[in-house]
Amino acid sequence: VQLQASGGGLVQPGGSLRLSCAASGATLDSYAITWFRQAPGKEREGVSCITPNNGMTYETDFVKGRFTISRDNVQNTAYLQMNSPNPEDTAVYYCAADRRVAGCGLHPDAMDYWGKGTLVTVSS
Repeated sequence: VQLQASGGGLVQPGGSLRLSCAASGATLDSYAITWFRQAPGKEREGVSCITPNNGMTYETDFVKGRFTISRDNVQNTAYLQMNSPNPEDTAVYYCAADRRVAGCGLHPDAMDYWGKGTLVTVSS
């Protein structure tokens, strides 16, 4: 599976941005999808994930209520809608896929495939 993250860029605090994660080489409906991020000097951390079977989502506390993960299995693409970002959200964002029947996780060691990151800078 090849994953391609896109949609990053410069966004003002309080604005919005949508990241995309396009897959090729396999259909995503057998994979949980997780978005991670890594800020300069910090470890990679899980942001949000979505299950393969019923589309349930999980978000970490620092993005809950602001970021929304979704998936379109027909388009073979996952998304991360970022609303009301703040400068602390500045990071390289990565999408990853984890082949499983149900559930999803936020631990990077559990991922099977990774896309290259896309840089999000939140600044006025």
